[in-house]
Amino acid sequence: MIIRENNVKVEDVSDEFMIKPENREYLPSELIFFDLEHYVYKKPKCIGVFGACQFKEKEILVTQYMIEDRDEVVDILHLAKKYFIRMKKEGKKAIVTFSGNNDFTVINYLFKRYGIEYNFEKEYDSIDIQKEYEKNKTSSIGLKNLEKVFDIIREGEVISGSNLAKTFHKVLKDKSYFKRMPQEKIEKILLYNEQDVVNLYHIYVNWKKYIFEDVQIDKEDHLINEFENVLEDEEDNESVDDEIDNFDDENREIINH
Repeated sequence: MIIRENNVKVEDVSDEFMIKPENREYLPSELIFFDLEHYVYKKPKCIGVFGACQFKEKEILVTQYMIEDRDEVVDILHLAKKYFIRMKKEGKKAIVTFSGNNDFTVINYLFKRYGIEYNFEKEYDSIDIQKEYEKNKTSSIGLKNLEKVFDIIREGEVISGSNLAKTFHKVLKDKSYFKRMPQEKIEKILLYNEQDVVNLYHIYVNWKKYIFEDVQIDKEDHLINEFENVLEDEEDNESVDDEIDNFDDENREIINH
């Protein structure tokens, strides 16, 4: 199991720009920003990477767990549960995600399958940034396109969901696969996941700078944006069931959010 913690420096922010969903106000220090890379074939098979971060004294502390073989499928679930229990004791009140229903569906299914008891709805409030966007706009959007709206420059490469799925399929199938995996590839996957959770923080604290701004978009730009969002949603943000139904025969055994 790879266990990695990384500190990311951030600038001071004002609470006047933060998301306040339905008048629920949370300080960054009360939040967990959460994202999974997972593998699903008909039903969830494993969490490949668990990623979460918290704001602490002008820094974001990123915590990641990554499985190295099939024997760690249950271990990563226990680590995830311990993380959420520890964060609750430290005063965290809500979990921020992007299209988080997929991640919660996977982790809840795997908790149940392996007899791990945990009730997210009881322990935490939930804030889904994609749903918050849809409340204020007439269209949906993918995370990568939303990052562009917020002028966020993503570090590292964008990795497709299908490529991540192929990787974790091989990790489960071949116990020695991870040992043969180039270190560069491992670092790319971890950086990709880290960027997801860190950028959720930046979007949360700067929400009203961008989403409530009166910006006029001409018809052509609007159509281009809509087309890009559809492409991204098809790749990264469909529900688990939709991914399974729509996946082509050639890659039928490899499905990932």
